[in-house]
Amino acid sequence: MLAGLPFKIWEDGLLDDLNRAKKLLYKYNRCDPTKWRRRKKILTRLFARTGEWICVDQPFHCDFGKNISVGEDFYANVNCTILDCGRVTIGDNVLFGPNVSVFTAGHPIHPESRNSRYQYGIEVTIGNNVWICGNVVINPGVHIGDNVVIASGSVVTRDVESDSLAAGNPCRVLRKITDDDRKYYFKRREFDVDDYTAPSR
Repeated sequence: MLAGLPFKIWEDGLLDDLNRAKKLLYKYNRCDPTKWRRRKKILTRLFARTGEWICVDQPFHCDFGKNISVGEDFYANVNCTILDCGRVTIGDNVLFGPNVSVFTAGHPIHPESRNSRYQYGIEVTIGNNVWICGNVVINPGVHIGDNVVIASGSVVTRDVESDSLAAGNPCRVLRKITDDDRKYYFKRREFDVDDYTAPSR
């Protein structure tokens, strides 16, 4: 499966792995949202790797969990879904808006092939310092570079190069992000504080 080859979900012990993840997700999504340490403990059991600081708002959904690696300072807003039949690797300082979906999983296009119940998982990678805005869908095989913003409602079907603002369905790069953008917090609204370039933690 992790090699990107066709597989059937009920073979090779995959159902055991799915059920393990479902049990952890059941605990996580019913955990008191103010119990940060308990939530983090469940996530560190669920994911392959996490940074020291991680926050995933409930509810959260995934397939296996153990194929997901996230770096330092990862935040996902509500209703995040990660279908991790393929590996999902996420860098440092990454933000997910509400309803972000990362799909490594897929099915053949032809109905006879699809009805065989074979499926596949193709890895997705997301770099450092990336903001994925609300209602974005990231499709199998996509690689997103560093310092990227994906605008709300985008459907990402191809790679996005570093230092880019991208949007649309299908998602396309609109322009490069440059040092000129540093002083603005929204469109052409400038910061009225002096500490906006300082790290928060």
